[in-house]
Amino acid sequence: MNIDKKDLTLYAVTDSHWLDGRSLAEQVQEAIAGGVTCVQLREKNVTDEERERIALEVQKVCKDHKIPFLIDDDVDLVRKIDADGVHVGQSDMEAENVRKILGPHKIIGVTAKTVEQAKRAEAMGADYLGVGAAFPTGTKKDTYVIEHKVYKAISEAVKIPIIAIGGITQENVTELNGSGIAGVAVVSAIFAADDITDAASRLKATVSEMVDLNNMLYNKGE
Repeated sequence: MNIDKKDLTLYAVTDSHWLDGRSLAEQVQEAIAGGVTCVQLREKNVTDEERERIALEVQKVCKDHKIPFLIDDDVDLVRKIDADGVHVGQSDMEAENVRKILGPHKIIGVTAKTVEQAKRAEAMGADYLGVGAAFPTGTKKDTYVIEHKVYKAISEAVKIPIIAIGGITQENVTELNGSGIAGVAVVSAIFAADDITDAASRLKATVSEMVDLNNMLYNKGE
């Protein structure tokens, strides 16, 4: 399964912190109903067995809606359950080695914070780049905010699509206008909302308008 640029418009990254009695699969179902176009499972504080169980549940929801389903870092789990792909950070396995393990048809996303990292990831076979943090975020403690001009520089330096991640909300996302991004990845902006479907729907509309503008500016449309 290859990633389509449109699949990156509203990329949801899971976090069980806000389940409030629901399952993660139920939350993902609500998010997809609101327009989420891709889902990444990122569940760090669970056992391997629990992660696999959750992954299978979320994977089924994504398959039912034909939404790409990726797993954070865990290449072995991607292979085991035949997920659509994986997202790796700069401290994880390099994309070149991931590609050797997963083969040519799995989606590989790579975190990048600089033009050099972006170009290296693209050369190693990455399908898209996650660039951030765009804004201060409490979701990941070991990151820092990058200047928004970096998005423009990376977009001009690579051919693969990039998405912004980190602290993105309905209120601040338009600050990324003109940055060349293909979409945004969010956690709390969707999953911490009282109405997940409504939050996803409103954010999707705003991001779609921004991406259309970026496509015109960077001539990266379909």
